[in-house]
Amino acid sequence: MKVSSKGTAKTKAHTLTGVGVTAALAIGGIALATQQAQALSALAIVNGITANGGVGVSKDILYGDEPSQDLDIYYPKPLAQAMKTQSVIETTYPMVVFVHGGSWESGNKEEYAFVGQSLAQAGYITAVINYRKAPEHVYPDYVKDAAQAIAWSYDNAKNFHADPERLAVIGHSAGAFNAVAAVANEDFLAPYGVKPKDLAAVIGIAGPYSYDFRKFSSATAFGAGATPDDVMPDRQIKGAQPPYLLLTAEKDKVVHATNSIKMTNALQKAGVIVETGEIRGASHATSIGAMAPPLRWVNDVRAQVLTYLDKTLK
Repeated sequence: MKVSSKGTAKTKAHTLTGVGVTAALAIGGIALATQQAQALSALAIVNGITANGGVGVSKDILYGDEPSQDLDIYYPKPLAQAMKTQSVIETTYPMVVFVHGGSWESGNKEEYAFVGQSLAQAGYITAVINYRKAPEHVYPDYVKDAAQAIAWSYDNAKNFHADPERLAVIGHSAGAFNAVAAVANEDFLAPYGVKPKDLAAVIGIAGPYSYDFRKFSSATAFGAGATPDDVMPDRQIKGAQPPYLLLTAEKDKVVHATNSIKMTNALQKAGVIVETGEIRGASHATSIGAMAPPLRWVNDVRAQVLTYLDKTLK
C-alpha cells in the first residue's frame, strides 16, 4: 500500500489546551494554505500544484505525547477569514479526520495537505493526522494513534467551530485500515471515553481490511507471531457502529477489492449500515490523488466522498 516516498514528521512545538479563536491563532497561526514543491515525491508534486483556494490551516497540533502524534487542521475559507480577523463566529461546521496511507511505514501529513485543502474547500473542517510507523512501531500502535486522534478531534471539535456530532473519519490504503480498525473495534476508542457510535460516518478508500499480511513485505508492520485473525478489522468488529462507505479503485493492483467485499460482509453481519462504491478508472494512487484540484478530472473519488459526506453530515 505504498503510495508515497518516506517522510519524517517535523519536531513538534505546539500544544493545545482549551483552544478558542485567539488560542488557535497562537498555536498554529491561520495562514492561507500554500504548498511548495518537495523533493521528488509524487504527492509533493501534487501539493505543489494544488490551489489553496483561500483555506486556512493550523499546523503541528499535538493530540498525544509522542513526536509523531500530531495533526494539521484545515478550515473552510469563510471560517479562516473570520478567525483571521477575530470576527464573531456563529456557524458550526462538519468535521473530517483523514488518515493517510503508506504501508504503515511512510508518508506524513504534509504530503497529504491536498486532501485537507480539498475537503476544506468543500466546507469541512479537516484534521490530517500523523501517526507512529513501522518498523519501530507495529500493530496496534498506529491504530491506537488513529483512535487517539479521532477521540481528540471529537473532544476538541467545538474549539475549532466544528460540530462533534457531525464528525466523519476517512482513510486511504493503510490509513483506511487504521481508520476502520480504530472505529470497528470499540476497544480502541474506549480509553478516551468515545464510542464508535458517537461518530457520524467512516469512509475507507482502497483499504486492506482482510488479507494475509504474512505473505507480503508489509508483514514487518504487524510484528512477529501476529495472524490475520488477530488484527484484520473484518474479524474485530465490536460495539454499535456508525454507517460506513467503502470505496474500491477499479484498476487497483495493490489492494484487491476482496478486502472491501469481506469487510462489507462482516459489517453487515454485525448489523451495520454499509454503502460501497467503485472509483472508475482509478489506480491505487489516483484513488486519493484525484482529490487534488488539478487531478479531479482523473476520476470521481472526490465527488463520491463529498456526496456521501453531504448527505451524512450536512
